[in-house]
Amino acid sequence: MESTQCREPWNRGKLIGQKPPLKPKDIWAIRIHLQNGGRVRDLAMFNLAIDSKLRGCDLVNLRVRDITHGNQILSRAMVVQRKTQRPVQFELTEPTRTTAAAWIEKAKLKPEQCLFPSCLADSPHVSTRQYARIVHQWVSAIGLDSTAYGTHTMRRTKATLIYKRTKNLRAVQLLLGHTKLESTVRYLGIEVDDALEISEQTEI
Repeated sequence: MESTQCREPWNRGKLIGQKPPLKPKDIWAIRIHLQNGGRVRDLAMFNLAIDSKLRGCDLVNLRVRDITHGNQILSRAMVVQRKTQRPVQFELTEPTRTTAAAWIEKAKLKPEQCLFPSCLADSPHVSTRQYARIVHQWVSAIGLDSTAYGTHTMRRTKATLIYKRTKNLRAVQLLLGHTKLESTVRYLGIEVDDALEISEQTEI
């Protein structure tokens, strides 16, 4: 008679579902941590990840020329998404432009080079896996549970804040580069959030 072994569930101890966005206080805590540590590249990467709302694969694939014109950092940029092959635009706020310029200068990057080069000879830029590890380091550094956050946290953070402040779902759809509004609704989990918010405001 064969002995049967109980397999441990693949998701045991793991949080499943959408990764939550960062709160404004978390954003500032990470920025201060990176500034105090002199982490020029990471600060530029963090700010750009928040502003751009790009998927990890698109963020690490950025080249210097994507966000610059001559020696100037653009206030708006556009890239073609690898997943959908559709262009998406994003803004670069002043803190992001400042930190990106500081990183480009420190690393002496040329326009055709990747914005976040890899240390490995066979890779032109930081891998998505490495980016994911970096994100975990950021959230752990300010005392958050790194298993609850991921690269999609970075993509969702500003989009979620914009929706909460404006309730303009169409604007968020455009910023995320989604083709369908339903995708944006699912991605932000706003139906659940809105329902809970209404419930909390309803006294019985």
